[in-house]
Amino acid sequence: MFTPEIKFRPQLKVINDYQIQQIHQATLEILERTGVQVSHPVALELLHGAGARIDGKRARIPSWLVTDALHKAPTRVVLGDRDGERKVYLEGDKYWFGPSLDCVDYLDPLTNERSRFVSDNCRVTATLADALPNYSWVMTIGMADDVNPDIADRVIAKQVFKYTKKPLVFCCKDGKSVKDIYEMALLIAGSKERFDQAPTIVQYSEPISPLLYYDPAVEKIIFCAENGIPQINFPAPQGGSTAPVTFAGEIVQASAESLSGLVLAQLVKPGAPFIYGAFATVMDMKTTVFSYGAPELSLMVAAMAQMAQFYKLPFFGTAGATDAKFPDAQAAAEVAFSCLSSALVGANLVHDAGSWLDHGSLASPAFMVLVNEILYMVNQYMRGISVDEESLALDLIDKIGPGGHYLYEDHTLAHFKDVWYSDIFDRTINDIWLEQGAKTFADRLREKTIRLMEHQPKSLPQDVLAEIETMQQHWE
Repeated sequence: MFTPEIKFRPQLKVINDYQIQQIHQATLEILERTGVQVSHPVALELLHGAGARIDGKRARIPSWLVTDALHKAPTRVVLGDRDGERKVYLEGDKYWFGPSLDCVDYLDPLTNERSRFVSDNCRVTATLADALPNYSWVMTIGMADDVNPDIADRVIAKQVFKYTKKPLVFCCKDGKSVKDIYEMALLIAGSKERFDQAPTIVQYSEPISPLLYYDPAVEKIIFCAENGIPQINFPAPQGGSTAPVTFAGEIVQASAESLSGLVLAQLVKPGAPFIYGAFATVMDMKTTVFSYGAPELSLMVAAMAQMAQFYKLPFFGTAGATDAKFPDAQAAAEVAFSCLSSALVGANLVHDAGSWLDHGSLASPAFMVLVNEILYMVNQYMRGISVDEESLALDLIDKIGPGGHYLYEDHTLAHFKDVWYSDIFDRTINDIWLEQGAKTFADRLREKTIRLMEHQPKSLPQDVLAEIETMQQHWE
């Protein structure tokens, strides 16, 4: 009677089918009527040749050209680790959490002192990202303040390549930087063929809201499309500042900004791997900050994830960041809310998990560990509830009957580990907590962070390391 297991994963929808169609039609209208500003001559030539209306630097993109690009773009992107294993599948409503990038400051887990982020801090954060199991991929997390700014983007990427084997999403300043990071990835992969089978890098770039491309961003789109490098085109509109203050208006503008990059990428090379999305949030009218912990951010992320599923495009999601200055109660609350929301909606490549404190300026190893723990909770919730003969346990309930207990049953032994147990969230009674040293949550978090910082990532081969060092000499 109960033999087949009924599988159902919890799900979230924040807009209905009618609203999706309305947003889609409005997106097409923005691209066709308002267009985007582009000054790069190659991009203008490509767009003009494909049928866009060019007026100076304004490119108005007809709806049929957007539809054509959507048909040509891959519906899935698969990322691999440095061993060539396909690990991260960006498709449908699958989700994978990772950290973020470009923090300018670093919060020392031993002293709680804040300082500028330097390249050795990236060794620590990359090592942690390698050790923490709920991070499926990584980003460069910080900016190397201790090296020449002209090569800092490549130095920080090199650090990540050295200290984790997980796929890397990176940001860099121009096409030359993309080329240098791509060459490192090819060296580590061993060949172009192996890289194409399971790309280890994704390039992150963004138009400037509202509706503007600067030339280096276009250069990166073109280079990545030509070379089959998966790329994210990710505007960062701020409601009430660089986008309409209404959520629907901001989503429409953000969608148009991201899809304009899709059109260009597909004109360069049909089938170029492309990841859609936007960092849409509010401007806090009290402080003017670009809020990373606002519930409205999670709401708009969820809506855009649904748009990505409608377009059958991989999505770059956002969750796990906070406006708090420390990994405290505010940080935990904002992270738990956003991460669960992103998992429920299936936001694919979810960035910012545990690496952005203080609205995107501060990296913290302890915060990474805290968010990894919250992701255990999220993943446990997302497993849903198995319903089959074994889990319904009708015969066992009948055997035990009224007033009995299940402690010594084989069924309990077989399944009690299905429950998640944390080593930093405390469930002991007060007397035992006192006997064990009365350690606060901050104490336990610090101890676990220090322990994980001793993790030893798998090393790159010595000849590869030597060649990467030689590459750096050419950057300089």
